[in-house]
Amino acid sequence: MNEHDCLKEFSPQPLPPWRRAVLKVGSSLLSGFDDAPGLDARHARALAAFVAQMLHQGREMVLVSSGAVAAGRARVLARGSGLLRRQALAALGQAQLTGFWQSLLAVPVAQVLLTHDDLRDRRRYLNARATLRELMELRVLPVVNENDTVAVDELKVGDNDNLAAAVAAVADADILLIASDVGGLYSADPGASIDARAISVAGEVSPELLEAAGGAGRIGTGGMRTKLEAAAKAANGGIPTALFCGRDARIMQALADGTLHGTLIAARPEALPARKQWLQHAPAIGHLDIDPGAAEALRSRGASLLPGGLCVVHGSFRRGDLVEVRALGKSHALARGLVQYSAGELRRIAGRRGREIESILGFHFGEVVIHRDDLVLLDGRSLT
Repeated sequence: MNEHDCLKEFSPQPLPPWRRAVLKVGSSLLSGFDDAPGLDARHARALAAFVAQMLHQGREMVLVSSGAVAAGRARVLARGSGLLRRQALAALGQAQLTGFWQSLLAVPVAQVLLTHDDLRDRRRYLNARATLRELMELRVLPVVNENDTVAVDELKVGDNDNLAAAVAAVADADILLIASDVGGLYSADPGASIDARAISVAGEVSPELLEAAGGAGRIGTGGMRTKLEAAAKAANGGIPTALFCGRDARIMQALADGTLHGTLIAARPEALPARKQWLQHAPAIGHLDIDPGAAEALRSRGASLLPGGLCVVHGSFRRGDLVEVRALGKSHALARGLVQYSAGELRRIAGRRGREIESILGFHFGEVVIHRDDLVLLDGRSLT
């Protein structure tokens, strides 16, 4: 599909009003062309011009940018994709990526590297929020990325689409803007189906829609599925998401004028409290499989998770860590919450009554696995 068709395929619609935005730019918009390594400004110039216009209008922006590994690879012309190699390339390329954006913008650019623990630990989460606010107050553009240099696979946010959704919550953004090499959401893969039609407005991001969204692209770590995951998280936090093609300067200029040619995923009408947003966005360490009765109790009655409904414990985590909760046999998460017991302790009390905990473990921190005050449903409803 011709990338310039997106202007016609996606009907123009007004962008929701906003004062602060998070803009996520994918690797496919920054990578070298004709297989040339490194970063290329061909599409980035229009993106930078959009950012400059918005800042000139007095709005605030945070940029979540991919491209550090690609920039590092160009410096040493190294191949390979193992974790250690990616960490080394990211370390080499982060400064190049920040300098790349600084070369395209007149405003100061600041590098902000976040880790899994910055989003998981409440105190560090609030510190990250304060830093972003201070940078924007100074009229500086924060360029955010995950600190791949020290991250390991089991403690990674995972991809920059979901990182952008988390940053949107941290920064109290009014909108999440996701620029990629596709125009937005289609009813089918536009590269494989002639019947694919552009979807200008999307409703709830259901598990079925996520399953049908497909996998990652050739260059980046994310595809339409991760963009929908990010949009769902943002929507649950009261933040709308706009998906659009960042390769067309006309689309970027229209966006600067308040018009979107792409897909708008609306925010839920009731935003979650800040603590629930944090529970929703922070990376989880492990997950729990629960029986249908427990799942229904969480979903319909706003109950705490009791040990009697716990079936299987996945991963290794400590008391107070954030985990996902899934209905047994389901691949998508129903909820997220802070556990009262470690993984090993939960394996010992799974399926037992709360009053039996002390006799099994020799101590107890209460009769629940996750208290309702520390739990958030991923359909956006609060349990408090």
